[in-house]
Amino acid sequence: MELLDSLRQTPSQDDIISGHYEVRRLLGEGGFGHVFEAWDAKLCRSVALKRLKPQADVLHPEKLINEARLAASLKHAAFVRIFAIEGQGTGQSIVMELVEGQTLGQFMHSGKADLQAALDIAYQIADAMDEAHAMDLVHGDLKPSNLMLEAEGKVRILDFGLARHIDPQATQTTTLCDLQGTIAYMAPERLMGRLPDTRGDVYALGAMLYEMLAGQRHFAHLNGLALAAAHMQATEAWPDLPETVPPTINALVRSMTAHDPAERPRTMRDVREAIGAQCGEAVTVAAPLADETPAKEEPPATVSIRLPLPRKRTLKWGASVALLAVLAGWQLPNIIPAVKSFVTGEKAPAPYSEMASMAAGMEALRVFDRDTSQAQAIEHFSTVLKHNPTSAAAAAGLSIAYSLRYIGNGRDDTWLQRADASAQQAIASDNQLALSHVAHAWVQELKGQREAALTAVSAALNLDPQNLLALVGKIRLLINSKQFELAQKTIDTALGIHPRERLFYLMQGVLHYRQAAYFESETAFRKTIELDPRSSNAYAYLNAALLRQDRNDEALRVLQQGLQIQPHWELYNNLGTSLFAKADYLGAVEAFKNAVSSSKGSPGTYLLWANLADAQRWIPAQAAASKDSYQHAIALLTPILQRRPENATFHSHMALYQAYVNKKQEALTRLKQAMNMSKDVADVQFRAALTYELIGNHDEALTALIQAVTLGYPLNLIETAPDLLNLRRDTRYQQFIINLKRDRKT
Repeated sequence: MELLDSLRQTPSQDDIISGHYEVRRLLGEGGFGHVFEAWDAKLCRSVALKRLKPQADVLHPEKLINEARLAASLKHAAFVRIFAIEGQGTGQSIVMELVEGQTLGQFMHSGKADLQAALDIAYQIADAMDEAHAMDLVHGDLKPSNLMLEAEGKVRILDFGLARHIDPQATQTTTLCDLQGTIAYMAPERLMGRLPDTRGDVYALGAMLYEMLAGQRHFAHLNGLALAAAHMQATEAWPDLPETVPPTINALVRSMTAHDPAERPRTMRDVREAIGAQCGEAVTVAAPLADETPAKEEPPATVSIRLPLPRKRTLKWGASVALLAVLAGWQLPNIIPAVKSFVTGEKAPAPYSEMASMAAGMEALRVFDRDTSQAQAIEHFSTVLKHNPTSAAAAAGLSIAYSLRYIGNGRDDTWLQRADASAQQAIASDNQLALSHVAHAWVQELKGQREAALTAVSAALNLDPQNLLALVGKIRLLINSKQFELAQKTIDTALGIHPRERLFYLMQGVLHYRQAAYFESETAFRKTIELDPRSSNAYAYLNAALLRQDRNDEALRVLQQGLQIQPHWELYNNLGTSLFAKADYLGAVEAFKNAVSSSKGSPGTYLLWANLADAQRWIPAQAAASKDSYQHAIALLTPILQRRPENATFHSHMALYQAYVNKKQEALTRLKQAMNMSKDVADVQFRAALTYELIGNHDEALTALIQAVTLGYPLNLIETAPDLLNLRRDTRYQQFIINLKRDRKT
């Protein structure tokens, strides 16, 4: 249960419960219930009342009673006392002790969590949980907001609402709705769908002890499903604590947070005794000091144990390490056999976890440019929706995956329609979920509704200011609307939240590229590759930045490096562009054919067909094929322009392709539309120069070309464009270039 601001107004509830409990204020709210402070008029004392939320009553009518029974069975002073159950039917409430103080989370943020205080708190929690585990009860939701510190330092454990009896024969799994624990404190196996057990509680305590001693939680820069993915995928031991922390405690915390449950301390008693030993309390262990069994007449040796130093996972257990582990009461890693059905001999299917599937889907979205990432995202989110059709998060994730497929598959309307339907489902299911608004924003952007997209992405960031995909969407929208200063501020904010997220360096590179700051864009794209060497589009963008700096050989090496890591249509496209610039038209044709192939490329992307046509034009035997490729590009671009009539880039592309197939009047009409929209864009002016030259308007072509250079279009790309040969020979252009170079020198 997350505690709320005590000044928050009490929601609409009955002022009097069962005749003599007067509700005063809302203390907290969890997934299923509200907790109120109330006044017991009979006994004249303040109490806490826990009631199920109205929407939870129908689904979980027995939950409140079970919780009360479990909590009442615990005798340790750390557990909140249960006084009574009041009310009837779904209106029942647990009446319990009102605990005053601050949460462990508040204590952590106060800066007072020194070594001694942290160990004392952890000792108390371990002592209390040892009793619960001895009764075959696990908490399953230990976290800083569920632990209270009274004024004198006594720890109180709240909300045993997720507690359950341990069932060694249980075969069911958990869903996202069941995972009420904060992700930062949940054991990896819980995130993967396993039921709570004692070692999950050990992990949660270890995570909190680590946070108290390190000053921040592990993976402090991540949140939500990205944090869940990191915990599930990272199998290495957690980083060492500061040097001020004794090595024995460092070893204890690293063992408690081990990825493999078998490597954690076996019981909370082991944790308590290890902390007690560090604090000067001798731990008595009845165990022999050597392999030999002591003589029966001798009493067992009493040893004060100190924990071993952290071991690396790559080292094997030696005899001395194993002995230390046994003496400390730890269980050595078990040899876990493959899970098979004893009837069929086949492996049993892996347990389904909604959290794991969601995390895997979100990770696939984050690396959307990898070859199979979009298909994987669609598969993971569809799996969640199969088990939980009302999941807004899965519907939103599926919508974003469909949007990415729409972009990558040449803007096939079918994918955009699917994305729109899934986004609408997500909004209808939960309009307070940031990801729902992100999905809606992406769809609106692809429909050309930029203002609506900005409104939706702003709504997402209001709900979750750290949402990665919302930040990416906002930056992209700002760049495309040429709000470069605001885009830079948003990138700076995003990198402050996610300092090692490659997507924001990628967006930084795109921003610099759009501003013709090619060296700065190169630096950003190289940082993207450093963070994620498998980022295929970063290699393509880096190649483009190098080409704009007339570093053709280096650009070609970058493409070859990217293609060795992962073949991708963007890389093939840029390879074709590089070869075309070197007048290797046959090589360019082969590269562009790979880019439009079904097996290696994106056959529905109009630009790739146009590039193929450009290269085919310069091979005499492929002149007819070139016109066919241009017609294919025109057919793919036509429906896009119908949806995005305000886009100058699309109009300028269409004008150029129409000029190549000798549709002069149509080309002029399109070009005028493009120029009316974006005269200040270098690329648009360059395509205007090509279009005018192809249809015989030489003077207009010269004017557009000079304007393109003035706006920053690279001279090296103009000098390698075969169709501009006559323009480059024009004395007016040559004089302009002479003056330009002289001005740049001065």
